[in-house]
Amino acid sequence: MNDSADRKVTIFTEAVQLAAEERIAYLSRVCAGDHELRRQVDKLLRSHDEAGEFLQGSTRPPTAEGLLNSNVGEKPGDHIGRYKLLQQIGEGGCGVVFMAEQEQPVRRRVALKIIKPGMDTKSVIARFEAERQALALMDHPNIAKVFDAGATESGRPYFVMELVRGTKITEYCDRNALTTGARLNLFTEVCRAIQHAHQKGIIHRDIKPSNILVTKTPEGTALPMVIDFGIAKATTDQRLTDKTLFTAFEMLIGTPAYMSPEQAELTNTEVDTRTDIYSLGVLLYELLTGSTPFDARELLKAGFDEIRRVIRQEEPVRPSTRLSTMVGADLVNVSKHHGAEAPKLIREVRGDLDWIVMKALEKDRERRYATANALAMDVGRFLSGEAILARPPSATYKFRKLVSRNKPVFSAVALIFIFLIISLITTTRWLMIEKQAREQMRQQIEIAQLEGQGWSFIYQNNYADGEQSFRKALALRRQFHATESMPAINYRLVTVGLIEQKKFDEVKPFLSEFVNPALLPRGDYKELFEFASGALAQHGKWNDAAALAEQLHKSDPTNSSYYHILVPLLVVKGNVEEYRHLCTEIVTRFRNTTDLYVADRMAKDCLILPSAGVELTAVAALADLAVSRGSNAAAAPYFKFCKALAEFRLCHYEEAINWARLAAQGSFVCPKANAAAVIAMSQFKLNQLDNARAALAECGKIIEEKLPKPEQDLGTDWRDWIIAHALRSEARQLIDGESSAAAGPTNVAR
Repeated sequence: MNDSADRKVTIFTEAVQLAAEERIAYLSRVCAGDHELRRQVDKLLRSHDEAGEFLQGSTRPPTAEGLLNSNVGEKPGDHIGRYKLLQQIGEGGCGVVFMAEQEQPVRRRVALKIIKPGMDTKSVIARFEAERQALALMDHPNIAKVFDAGATESGRPYFVMELVRGTKITEYCDRNALTTGARLNLFTEVCRAIQHAHQKGIIHRDIKPSNILVTKTPEGTALPMVIDFGIAKATTDQRLTDKTLFTAFEMLIGTPAYMSPEQAELTNTEVDTRTDIYSLGVLLYELLTGSTPFDARELLKAGFDEIRRVIRQEEPVRPSTRLSTMVGADLVNVSKHHGAEAPKLIREVRGDLDWIVMKALEKDRERRYATANALAMDVGRFLSGEAILARPPSATYKFRKLVSRNKPVFSAVALIFIFLIISLITTTRWLMIEKQAREQMRQQIEIAQLEGQGWSFIYQNNYADGEQSFRKALALRRQFHATESMPAINYRLVTVGLIEQKKFDEVKPFLSEFVNPALLPRGDYKELFEFASGALAQHGKWNDAAALAEQLHKSDPTNSSYYHILVPLLVVKGNVEEYRHLCTEIVTRFRNTTDLYVADRMAKDCLILPSAGVELTAVAALADLAVSRGSNAAAAPYFKFCKALAEFRLCHYEEAINWARLAAQGSFVCPKANAAAVIAMSQFKLNQLDNARAALAECGKIIEEKLPKPEQDLGTDWRDWIIAHALRSEARQLIDGESSAAAGPTNVAR
């Protein structure tokens, strides 16, 4: 199919969705000067309107010209194969959807989608067949299932899929006045469905509310269903259709308001799964604010070039800003749909949700979430009160983007700035009378040069030189300006430089020397110490990591995350007395928590060693909370292991074995190793000695073959690595009688 034909179909697809007066203005703009293209599009539109009237029961037959030499479309009452059409329930740019009744071999209601009369061009048929094959590849509770496929007697393809009786997700949320939390829970289900499609090698490329319908399960709970993979694109080499399928240079694929910048780029850049991440970001924006980042009607009124410019270059305002700048009536209406007062709604959205949405909407796809699952997990962290991964763009990044968009202006400003510096130095040299003033100017310039060099090296990933430049600048600042403090970002850059160079032994001394502990209550310094402590722990620098974690804990003893860093480090160091003290604090502070993730982490911390010296029933209650409410598939094995360990500490050995076996069923290595240790110890207590030794051997095999060696990078699961070694040590001592000095966790310290 040539470029002209593709462009004709694209313009028709956009125009058919517009009202009559908007359609005329739209066609006049996009077809300006091309009378033949306008004539062909008008012909398609007349065919569509006449065929639609016929399908709705019009007695006026369509004209031969209007149908473009194609057969009359199907209507309610007609039969297609073993399906009887009951009523038309949907219509897209090139397909019509009917509710139909399957008559054999089973009787059921289904949705049957078929190419419109007059739209069966090679390009449209290819996309239609691609949708049919894309859906057939997938099997997920939140994606409509495909039952059958075929072609009508006139050769137009159709496929039969699960009939979804639902409402657009945005309408469902507004109609039921769902809270922000309930909306986010529905959204994470959509993310998991899109993740499933991506794992099958399929990009949806048209995620929008009308393609996500919310229906009800037999139990009455809301179930979002993703439909319409009509413009899906395979990300693997698998073959989706035998027809030729390509995107012409001037053809926009998708709905403009939800389209990613790379879809609008129209270059040779391949569209990958991250284009769906952008569309999910638009959907989340709309669920939170009631509108899309860029107004859909304004985009449709604009020409192709203006649509592409807005999508690729303009930055949307944050969701909380959109809410706070709404006119009163609109804000009241949105708040009513959320079941919350306007100030409370704005407070809920401001901060973490702003950054989650804006990370998904990044123009640069490298800065978006890598997967739909990563986006869902960050939303889950927000819901559970954990620190999210999304962070606001750094001042440096925003400045670089500003410079790239305004290079001529900044070039002129840079020249002016250089002349100003030269003038300042020259004037100062002649006007400064005292030597001290001249020396101070020299010092300021040297510091600025060193910091400028440091940033330059960091941009080039030259961490060694960058670290040295910032160190020298910091030393000069301390020497001549003792009352000034460097920004936390500069400390972090030095820390990153040391870690990238594997100079782990220098990290703690550096922070201890330069960072004033009084600054730790500030959020940016807490993040600095949390990052440094975790990085040191990953590389087995237990003592230094624990020292930084202790400072974090002292700065905010109510933060469960800091306990979860410090407790495992005390275990691996063998500091039982301090471990007991912290476990007592944990039970006192968190015994009444309702956050299942906090409950799981705090219970697990108190159960690592048999000598925690705390009220085990209170700890077991925390484990019960996590395992009873934690339905997250990724976290479930960890919750079940925690429950198994709690039962073992309570001497409920049969229950401990049962829960440990459930924890070992997943694919995660650490829960398998930990579960094997609990099973071994429980079986020993039940006098099943042979079984106990076999389970202990299995635990050791998993640890030696599947977990990192002590000298390797332990990764972000370093806490579970410590727990696995501690439990194996306890099991060895119990079953084989090895001494704790020989088998304890401290023997892996580096």
